Amino acid sequence: MAASTSWCIPLDKTKLTLRDVALFGVLGALTFGLKVAMSFLPNIEPTSLLVMVYAVVFGRKALYPIYLYVALEILFYGIQLWNINYLYVWLILALGAWMMRKTEQPLAWALLGAVFGLFFGALCAPVYLFTGGPAVALSWWISGIPFDLLHCGGNFVMVLVLFKPLRRLLTTLYTRLHA
Repeated sequence: MAASTSWCIPLDKTKLTLRDVALFGVLGALTFGLKVAMSFLPNIEPTSLLVMVYAVVFGRKALYPIYLYVALEILFYGIQLWNINYLYVWLILALGAWMMRKTEQPLAWALLGAVFGLFFGALCAPVYLFTGGPAVALSWWISGIPFDLLHCGGNFVMVLVLFKPLRRLLTTLYTRLHA
């Protein structure tokens, strides 16, 4: 069995246990708390990194901490138009990470995070296309490019440094919870 395979939780373990509920609750809250703690940095946040790690380690169960994080965002900041974006952009990143789950190269993971950060505004623009038309969507996306560049750089560095150790840590934790 390859080393990368041992870092992935088998997809057949999809039954949610009480331990899972506790772990995913903490991870969802941690994701939100870390983002709030880093909010003084424009578009530099750990959310992308954590979504990627959750997807790789937990497979489809990653949806629990991811969407708990989204729910906390909505509860804390209120219902806004951007909430619609959060319902699908994190899923797109999680799917991309899950498809790369056997990859062990830190640079490949960093590039996934960077590309996601760079295109975050483009991924969010469809909501504005439907609500305001093409001009609103395009102007919204273009005006956000400087923030997307910061998101790209922040994701690249954080993922490059932290993805591999967080993946190992969460895999070990999850395996021990289910031993």
